Amino acid sequence: LTGAQDGSVRMFEWGHAQQITCFRSGGNSRVTRMRFNYQGNKVTDRIFSIYTKSVSLLIKNFFPSIFQTWQCHNKTANDFVFISSSSLIATAGLSSDNRNICLWDTLVSPTNSLVHAFICHDSGATVLAYAPKHQLLISGGRKGFTCIIDLRQKQQQQLLQSHDSPVKAIAVDPTEEYFVTGSAE
Repeated sequence: LTGAQDGSVRMFEWGHAQQITCFRSGGNSRVTRMRFNYQGNKVTDRIFSIYTKSVSLLIKNFFPSIFQTWQCHNKTANDFVFISSSSLIATAGLSSDNRNICLWDTLVSPTNSLVHAFICHDSGATVLAYAPKHQLLISGGRKGFTCIIDLRQKQQQQLLQSHDSPVKAIAVDPTEEYFVTGSAE
């Protein structure tokens, strides 16, 4: 599954030289992140993609189309992760009200879908990772900080100065004992 700077969203299959379907052609807002849910079974039914300021849910039928769109961040949306199920997601971005990490329930209407918002990164959040066993959300920010959020209590646990430049990647080991961050430097 690919998302491109021209806004196109395409699906490829191993062993095929060409794409097997095109969900969106070019000419739209750039796609910054594509992800499968944890079960890996939602790619044929649902695909989330973050566009410049919103999250769109695509349903793959005979005629793929956008199912719902959420205005996540009013400046930019950078990343998202599925939280436990396929219906709860967290987004990272930049909003004028500093609401830069948000939890969304996709089963309710877009006007009521914001579950909780966190103010962790004053210059915006760039990347997210989820540790399901510990129910922790780990976010990276533009100024090099890493924030750890306890989703059970819906509060920030720690804010760490990880780098001197924007955090671009976070990975959590399978045992959830460690996480690593990568930066633009």
